[in-house]
Amino acid sequence: MADTKTLIEQAYSAFNKRDIDGALALMTQDVSWPKASEGGKVVGKEEIRAYWTRQWGEFDPYVVPLAMTEEDGDNIRVRVHQLVKSLQGDVLSDSEVLHVFSVKSGLIAAMDLGNEADSIAGPSAAFAHRS
Repeated sequence: MADTKTLIEQAYSAFNKRDIDGALALMTQDVSWPKASEGGKVVGKEEIRAYWTRQWGEFDPYVVPLAMTEEDGDNIRVRVHQLVKSLQGDVLSDSEVLHVFSVKSGLIAAMDLGNEADSIAGPSAAFAHRS
């Protein structure tokens, strides 16, 4: 799990630095990703790029992994501290959430929100206070 842990830590670091290219380099071409601030999912690197660009234009999210647990197969559960601020610096959400990653051939193939009933239906509670 050491390599997988490093991969996931690098992805969070790149996300927090707003290094889209660095984060996308750690993912498969057909990566599946939840649109936490909008609801639904995106598939593929260019869709993630467009989603993150929109998200960072509205919010300032910062996510730090706290603990990782390997599940059967290639799934990794990551408990994270997620701080979401408005672009003006107001704290909109400060909470712990669960992310579940699927890793294939050393790259992130998917990420899902692990502790919300239906990530397809709508935005995560962390992003409910839209500006």
